[in-house]
Amino acid sequence: MQAFDDFTGSVSERSTVRMNFRTKPHIKRTIQRAAALSGVDDSVFTINAAYKAALETISTHERTVLRPVDHEAFFNALDNPPAPTERLREAFARHDRMIENR
Repeated sequence: MQAFDDFTGSVSERSTVRMNFRTKPHIKRTIQRAAALSGVDDSVFTINAAYKAALETISTHERTVLRPVDHEAFFNALDNPPAPTERLREAFARHDRMIENR
């Protein structure tokens, strides 16, 4: 049996808000079975799984990992940017026409 990792246990806030959602009976039974096998109730199991997935999703969208060869190319492009192409100039002009500066 795999140990249960409580991801929400490190959050030092009281649980004061509710989340309600509907699901299919098969999904509920599967979650309940997995929770029982993990030794926790289905609410703890579900909120931990959702919280872990949320943290991973946020991390994926907030961080970019580059291989060494890509790292070198990225910083080289920042240090030595290429001259703007005609298409880039047109895109900026189109942006200026479409977007009102505030």
